[in-house]
Amino acid sequence: MRKTLPAVPAALLASLIAFHGLVPNAGPRLGSLIETFLPWLGIGIPLLLLLALLSKSRIAVIATVLPVIAWVAVCGGKLVDGTGTPFDLAVVQHNLSDENPDPAGTARTLIAADADLIGVQELLPENVAAYDAELGARYAYDVAHGTVGLWSRYPIVESRLIDIRPSSVDDADWNRGLRAVVTTPQGNVAVYVVHLPSLRLGLGGFGSDRRDESAALLGDVLTAEQLDRVILIGDLNGTVEDRGLRPITDELNTTGRGFAFSWPASTPVARIDQIMARSLSVRKVWTLDRTGSDHLPIAARLMF
Repeated sequence: MRKTLPAVPAALLASLIAFHGLVPNAGPRLGSLIETFLPWLGIGIPLLLLLALLSKSRIAVIATVLPVIAWVAVCGGKLVDGTGTPFDLAVVQHNLSDENPDPAGTARTLIAADADLIGVQELLPENVAAYDAELGARYAYDVAHGTVGLWSRYPIVESRLIDIRPSSVDDADWNRGLRAVVTTPQGNVAVYVVHLPSLRLGLGGFGSDRRDESAALLGDVLTAEQLDRVILIGDLNGTVEDRGLRPITDELNTTGRGFAFSWPASTPVARIDQIMARSLSVRKVWTLDRTGSDHLPIAARLMF
């Protein structure tokens, strides 16, 4: 019994990685918290191996294989970055930050990605001209609603606000979602640019109530979308593994390749900025150089 006891933590870690969806999410949203930082559970593996070696338990050493297998099965695909895959569209997503001191420099970083579509959040009215002065030379079409905006190489034939405001927000100026129709060489695509509410991690747990409500509203909009081809560009304040975003991830797909951690920019630990699609495949996702924002920009290649 004493020899097998050190193997128990390895079995527990493997179970947590493999079956994270079974962790209850009521109250403090523990399930969402674990899913947000799911790849980082792998840090426990070398620690368990060290514990097993110190215990001199052969069973414990062998047991550390279990969380390795679980981690590779769940997160291993992200080690493949998808370099060299063919694509039809390149897309950039960036939360500009309403405290960004260098809009022009930020715009130049986004331009360097040579994307077809650039979706942004926290676009302040007083900064629109500065971004457009840089982006307008390469992107003939643009639209902004509230604090979200889209620049496009291809014609934007229509656009409107979408309502994803949670019920607890009574600010009439809280407009964080737009829908545009872009005419690409392959046909019309519905492009959504969104910014879901922020999370708050505190003594009460993972404060995702407003984010989850906004995600549900967006999920309803996506379900009702008549165009078959859809691209979502957004700061979702959550990873695609987070069950709170399930109303969105049930409708759209993204790539399992590349971690592309985007937040916080100084020490990225999670990709809460997303590029997702329907009737297109997301082939590759990666981060761009740091800007004056607290988020890193991300870019993706999509294929019809």
